[in-house]
Amino acid sequence: QLQLVESGGGLVQPGGSLRLSCAASGSRLDSYGVGWFRQAPGKEREGVACISSGGARTNHADSVKGRFTISRDNAKNTLQLQMNSLLPEDTAVYYCAAEYLGGCPRSVARQPFGYWGQGTQVTVSS
Repeated sequence: QLQLVESGGGLVQPGGSLRLSCAASGSRLDSYGVGWFRQAPGKEREGVACISSGGARTNHADSVKGRFTISRDNAKNTLQLQMNSLLPEDTAVYYCAAEYLGGCPRSVARQPFGYWGQGTQVTVSS
C-alpha cells in the first residue's frame, strides 16, 4: 500500500520561495502518475501540477506557471514542488497525490488520484 507524506511547508513572505517534498513508502513511485493539489479555506481543491507515470508529461496550472516547478526523484522515491515568487493567494494546504500508471492531463484535476498525503500548510504573508 502506497503511503505519501508531505514536508516543507511553512510561513514565507511574499516573493519568497519554498520547496515541498513528498516521500513515498510501501511502493515504488516511478510507476505512478503524481501530482500536487492545494486547498485554501472556503475554496475548492485546485490541481497545481502533475507528472505522468514514466515522466514523459508534466503540466502546471496557469495560476502557478512560471513560478512553480514539479519534479520527481525516482532514486529517492520522492516528489517535489519548487515554489518561487510566492503570492498571498498561494496560501493553502498542499497535498501530494499518486495514481498507478496515472497520466497528466492539461487540466491536472481531471486525473483521478487514489493515494493522498495528509497535507502541509503553506502561508504566504508579510
